[in-house]
Amino acid sequence: MKQPPILITGAGQRIGLHCAERLLDDGHPVIISYRRERDDIDRLRARGATALRAEFDDEAGIMAFIGELGKHTDRLRAIVHNASQWRPDTPGQEAEAFRQLFHVHMLAPYLINLHCAELLRHGGPADIIHIGDDVTRKGSRKHIAYAASKAGLDNLTLSFAASLAPQIKVNGIAPALIQFNVDDDEAYRRAALAKSALGIEPGAEVIYQSLRYLLDNPYVTGTTLTVNGGRHLI
Repeated sequence: MKQPPILITGAGQRIGLHCAERLLDDGHPVIISYRRERDDIDRLRARGATALRAEFDDEAGIMAFIGELGKHTDRLRAIVHNASQWRPDTPGQEAEAFRQLFHVHMLAPYLINLHCAELLRHGGPADIIHIGDDVTRKGSRKHIAYAASKAGLDNLTLSFAASLAPQIKVNGIAPALIQFNVDDDEAYRRAALAKSALGIEPGAEVIYQSLRYLLDNPYVTGTTLTVNGGRHLI
């Protein structure tokens, strides 16, 4: 039988896009969610990926995506929760920021895992992988809501790993600096690189390597892989 597809949320750019392309390179059927149309989405479609637009800012949007997903497949090999939102705790908008980040980083994975677990129970290997953030290791002064919601995602990894075993493995990946934005200035780049022991900008391939490890290893669940270049050593 044709192998079940891998779902990657938030795969319209950066890490999610790279992982979707690499999975296609390796011959895996892929379903992605995206928020905004981009040329890269059309490129994934041209390669055979199924691309579903999704809004995870509220429960209605999350449930609409789950319903749409069910129209396109009755099985999944894995769910990779990569969708993420980055915003500071702007004065006067703190509650709005917390609600949005909670919905994207916690409620969406929570509801998708609950409602789509049956798609993973097909008798073969099955995984859920949460893409978190190394910031949860010590918190953040300027992005408190972001760090808290990502920490909640880490806890979902533990809870779902226990509740869905042994049929479904559930793990996380906690990246630190992976790739700069094109508009990041030289001073920022130097300061960011100095925060890790290895001092490099590794690129998105290191996250795909981590994803590949978790998909391929049958004896790892309830674990979050730290991919931070040794930031905890500085």
